[in-house]
Amino acid sequence: MTMKTLFLTLMLLACASSIAGKTTLTWWQFWTDPSIKPVIAEMVAEFERNNPDIKIELTDLTWSNGHEKIVIAFGSQTGPDIVELGSDWIAEFAANNLLLDMGRHIEADSADFDGWAMATYNEKVFAHPWILGTRVLFANRRLLERADYDSTFVPLTFDQLKEAARKINELGEKKYGWGSNAPEKHRLYKKYMPFFWSFGAQVYSDDGKYCLLASDSAVLALTEYKELHDKYGYVANQRGIEDAFLDGNIGFILSGDWLLKRIELENRDISFLTTLMPGRQRPGRSFLGGEFLAVNGACEHPEAAMRFVQFITSPENQIRFCRANRSANPSSVKAQQDEYFQSNIHLRTFIQQMIFAKHPPVDPDWVYMEAAIEEAVESAVFGSGLPAQSLLEARKKIENVKSR
Repeated sequence: MTMKTLFLTLMLLACASSIAGKTTLTWWQFWTDPSIKPVIAEMVAEFERNNPDIKIELTDLTWSNGHEKIVIAFGSQTGPDIVELGSDWIAEFAANNLLLDMGRHIEADSADFDGWAMATYNEKVFAHPWILGTRVLFANRRLLERADYDSTFVPLTFDQLKEAARKINELGEKKYGWGSNAPEKHRLYKKYMPFFWSFGAQVYSDDGKYCLLASDSAVLALTEYKELHDKYGYVANQRGIEDAFLDGNIGFILSGDWLLKRIELENRDISFLTTLMPGRQRPGRSFLGGEFLAVNGACEHPEAAMRFVQFITSPENQIRFCRANRSANPSSVKAQQDEYFQSNIHLRTFIQQMIFAKHPPVDPDWVYMEAAIEEAVESAVFGSGLPAQSLLEARKKIENVKSR
């Protein structure tokens, strides 16, 4: 063997050894939109440059079947090392001992992020907050002006909201006071729950022993929601409501930050305001959820996986993500103070609403509980059920699920 051949052989062996010595981590995530996918890829590449001993294998999921794929993968012990989970999925996987307890990894920086409660099950933390989400009240300023409200008007209470919706509805010309969500799975209950919480209702008692879904407060909240629907509602799915609002035909809707993105990208000619969810006394409560990063409990390299999780969820990368995706709710408290959010009145509304927002119970059976609530709202609003009876039936369904 010549010296040149020997040198090339040694180089190849060194490269092979270097590749073989890398820690490979698999990450499954849902952000595939063209506006954000390149940013995800850039962050992965940057992490790999800063951590040459780690390789990230990225797999994209879709919301249509992503949950099912994650369940199947964990069930066959082929789950990814790192996985993006919706906030209401965490308890489902944590209860089956499938996720890493992150407690010792996040204790030092826990005050720097919002959303930990949604990732905490049986007093253990199983996921890191990433991008949170809530809903605020959008109002059409032009319709308010036509209904004789001045430019300073903001509905602070349910009574003020109903009165303004009534006046807009009375304009005629196919104008509606309120955008009422059709019986759309996983969406309808999210429109009712802000009313539910704003009236002081609870799904469970403080000690967790009793389901309170049919309390007087819950019934009153559903009655108020139904009144807006019956008297002033334009009924459609989420997209249809937003289309009608952007076309200038609805006075008020509850929606998320994606609507701000539509208005900007579609260059919509609409004068609107965003404000906190009204309540019996200001402020009301809105729905809180979000996207979290969890680590497989069977991951062979948990320290490396947590290094990646903390990199992706860092304040700097959350700002980078939100700028690209036009998202309004980073979990990082530091990121929330960035000029990008503070200089935009509508993004500030979303940041403020998170303070006055609640999340569903962290419960492995939440998917069944959610379905029961949604069926109750559908029965009372779109069927012949009375609010009290519909919620009572939902409570019984939940109690049956929890008694199994």
